Amino acid sequence: MNSFKLALVQLKVGAKKAQNLINARKMVMTASSQGAKLVILPECFNSPYGTQYFEENAEKIDSKDLGESTSALSQMAKEAQIYLVGGSIPEIEPESGKIFNTCTVWNDNGEMIAKHRKVHLFDIDVPNKIRFIESEVLSPGEKLTSFQSPWGKIGLGICYDVRFPEMAMVAARQGCFAMLYPGAFNMTTGPLHWEALLRASPAQDTSATYHAWGHSSVINPKGEVTATCGFEETIVYAEIDKNAIEEIRTSIPIYTQRRFDLYPDVSKSN
Repeated sequence: MNSFKLALVQLKVGAKKAQNLINARKMVMTASSQGAKLVILPECFNSPYGTQYFEENAEKIDSKDLGESTSALSQMAKEAQIYLVGGSIPEIEPESGKIFNTCTVWNDNGEMIAKHRKVHLFDIDVPNKIRFIESEVLSPGEKLTSFQSPWGKIGLGICYDVRFPEMAMVAARQGCFAMLYPGAFNMTTGPLHWEALLRASPAQDTSATYHAWGHSSVINPKGEVTATCGFEETIVYAEIDKNAIEEIRTSIPIYTQRRFDLYPDVSKSN
């Protein structure tokens, strides 16, 4: 399969988890009905994004013992017959009590095929504009993540991970043809850096304590924005052509095996 339809679901997330899951399902099924085969939900799609909300909405993530949100994601993927990147939800690790910002990926049989814990936590303090310290509540993930799809290997990050290009470079060297970053950029850094960094995002809700920038976008290997939107709740669609991606990579190669001696840490990453 050299081409497929991608959908970025931009949700308006509210205070009630059950309603967020219903809303997510509705949007996922709509995307599927329009021919999307890979659907991406936003960061923290099941609860408001805020350190004060993480603990109360955290769930155990276990492929053999599904929780409220993971069960909903599994059912969505199976019913819609799609590959579903479940944005992220707060995850609690029962053994340690640690909480993570975690993305799960589901195949068209409703099986969990990947789990990524946000590696780079969003700790930011811009005077008189925004202070948000994820590490007050969350613990960081400790590994890079990719998953196999019918179209090839795909790399995965969450929001602030996108600011660290090493992740994408490692993914490319390991054969990934794309990087996905479910996210929730804010109204301060969003206007400054969004298009340069990209990802799928929540819609903006001005009544919420955290205001998301929205603007879910698809960026091609040339750095061109091929699909985007504004603040509103919506679905962004894009046709992904792997042949076009390969043509650009072949024409302008940016990594080769013979240069790995200069980047020992990167070449050994897995």
